[in-house]
Amino acid sequence: MAPSFDHLPDPEEEEEYDDEEELDFSDLREKFEVQLQQGLDTFVCVDGLPKVTEETKPKLIKFLLRKLNSVGKTKEELVFMPVGESGQTDGFAFVEYASPAEAAAAVKSLDGVAIDKKHTMRVNKLTDIERYGREGAVPEDFTPPRIEPFAEKEHLRSWLADPAGRGRDQFVMFRGDNVGVFWNNERDAPENIVDRAHWTETFVQWSPLGTFFTSVHMQGVQLWGGPSWTRMKRFPHPFVNLVDFSPGEKYLTTWSNKPISIPEEGHPALSMDDDGKNYVIWDIETGKPLRSFANLDVPGASLDEAGQPVKRKVQWPAFKWSSDDQYVARLNQGTSISVYELPRMGLLDKTSIKIDGVVDFDWAPATVIRDGVKTYEQLFCYWTPEIGSNPAKVGLMSVPSKEVVRTLNLFSVTDAKLHWQSEGAYLCVKVDRHSKSKKSLATSLEIFRVKEKGVPVEVVDSIKDTVINFAWEPKGDRFVAITTAEVVAATAVPPKTSVSFFCPEKVKGGAAVGNFKHLRTYDKKNSNAIYWSPKGRFVIVATVHSQQSFDLEFYDMDFDGEKPEAEKDLTANLMLMNTADHFGVTDIDWDPTGRYVATSASVWKHTMENGYHLYDFKGEQLREEPVEKFKQWLWRPRPASLLTKDEQKAIRKNLREYSKVFDQEDADRGASADLAVVEHRRNLLDEWLAWREMVVEEVLAERRELGLPEDPLEGLIKQTDEGEDQVIEEIVEEIVEETEEIIA
Repeated sequence: MAPSFDHLPDPEEEEEYDDEEELDFSDLREKFEVQLQQGLDTFVCVDGLPKVTEETKPKLIKFLLRKLNSVGKTKEELVFMPVGESGQTDGFAFVEYASPAEAAAAVKSLDGVAIDKKHTMRVNKLTDIERYGREGAVPEDFTPPRIEPFAEKEHLRSWLADPAGRGRDQFVMFRGDNVGVFWNNERDAPENIVDRAHWTETFVQWSPLGTFFTSVHMQGVQLWGGPSWTRMKRFPHPFVNLVDFSPGEKYLTTWSNKPISIPEEGHPALSMDDDGKNYVIWDIETGKPLRSFANLDVPGASLDEAGQPVKRKVQWPAFKWSSDDQYVARLNQGTSISVYELPRMGLLDKTSIKIDGVVDFDWAPATVIRDGVKTYEQLFCYWTPEIGSNPAKVGLMSVPSKEVVRTLNLFSVTDAKLHWQSEGAYLCVKVDRHSKSKKSLATSLEIFRVKEKGVPVEVVDSIKDTVINFAWEPKGDRFVAITTAEVVAATAVPPKTSVSFFCPEKVKGGAAVGNFKHLRTYDKKNSNAIYWSPKGRFVIVATVHSQQSFDLEFYDMDFDGEKPEAEKDLTANLMLMNTADHFGVTDIDWDPTGRYVATSASVWKHTMENGYHLYDFKGEQLREEPVEKFKQWLWRPRPASLLTKDEQKAIRKNLREYSKVFDQEDADRGASADLAVVEHRRNLLDEWLAWREMVVEEVLAERRELGLPEDPLEGLIKQTDEGEDQVIEEIVEEIVEETEEIIA
């Protein structure tokens, strides 16, 4: 059909239209105007790109797609990169995404990302061109931005300056639906600082240096701090189950068993690239996610009868941090270790470290300065099992060089556990070896002397039984091991154990550490747990999670008494200071100063006699408090001391002078406490006397109104004129015995 032109005006009538008033078409223009923002909200403009020729443009587009697809889905044909008259690209490109949410995520995540040393991407919505390009959208005259007045923030470590001036420590207690933070007052009841109902939904946690208090919710994780306990940060990871901080509190790892699902309308922090992931690593300072990861499929995972994967225990933390927060690594079971550099979260040298059969690894907990090594490095250890004719192997690797600085071959290995000393000076590999018949196990301890030249390895083979627990002394060179003659499956009656103490031999001059020697063993125990004081020297050997035994034994490794002759050449003087028991004990926690220790029985493990006990380092019980629905007790950690080693040494040297001042303060506080008790009792007595006097006056007034004598005894005993007393006889009848007989 030919188009009709009847609706067009007649040219002869144009003059007539000109003479008439101008018609108003605003309603039609508004109805049929093309809205540029409709349909263009899936496009972004990427600026700041390198200028390349037509031949190299495909390579640049492929490189660009790696970054573009990290937040959404796009293709090579959806990237338009114009070429100028010079034959080179103009340094920008237009990109179309599958949805507006992905385009918004690209602007949020990719804007400001460096491409190389000279180029940085700037990503904006295409619709912003129209919005800012309109006349008057951007004012011609510059108006300086308004600078908000400085608002002083709360001091996040103010708790270190105890307002009472006594250097007290704080702890958090989670019971029922309430979470409270308290000052520890030794024997007295703790002083409550803050107490809130439903502060968390699952559990609570302190950051490693005590700066932040962590609450966990279905919507994510929140960090609290400062004197007013205000919310500092929130990390919206839905259905979060576990939380882990980096040692320096710069980063945070969150994990949820339920994969992340990004809705169509988007997420306040996560992007489409995070959809289906389980782990998220966050930058605490900015509150932004750095990278997300999915759960790894474990090779050889078994299936149940329905063909579904059998649930395995989650290895936590799955991402392990270097001591200086520069690296985070993840184990790819049996194949490799992926080391990521922070904060970019890119793979070190863009590839994982391949280690065939690797079972486990662990970072050194401190930056170790090895003999003869002057370059920066972080160390981690790993072990691999026997594969074919190849022996099991323990390796020590330096990062970032990826140099293997020491390896050790092992034979007949059933299992191995890696135990770093707190300063990284020693690494103990607990090796469980099986006999030729594979019917019995024995344990050897392979100790790497990391700081010494060549990293020599010392074998402690005086242990003939299986080690079920091992713990280094913090900041020291002694350790405790719990052994059993036979590893028995979990039964109602646990096997008997032995507790062995080890320390180095003395070396002339004291510059070096001698060989590790057996100090003493205590047999026929039920112990299964070791808890060192964070300052070293004192250690608790306990029985936890048991239904029959609840023993606590407090040991001093540097007792000031006489030393046995057989132990003269060893660097320890062991003494059992005290014993105690706590029915149903599930957790034991030292305070950060090593002065006090709390034992607790959590309702998460059982419902019998829940609550906590508080002891001093000598094992003397200071307080016992049953708490209904008790769940958690956690001491607030302290950051490292700002004093130098020389200043700390000077304080220890003059400790007796300082202790006199502290003893006097304790005595004054005790005297003031006694005075307060006496004053309180005196006030109670004065209140009672005042009340009694008031009641007596009211009774007298009432007797006057009734016409009764003021003295209620008046009229019962009267004085005669001769001064003799008048005796009033009163007869009282009392039934001694009563017998009832029925006569037929």
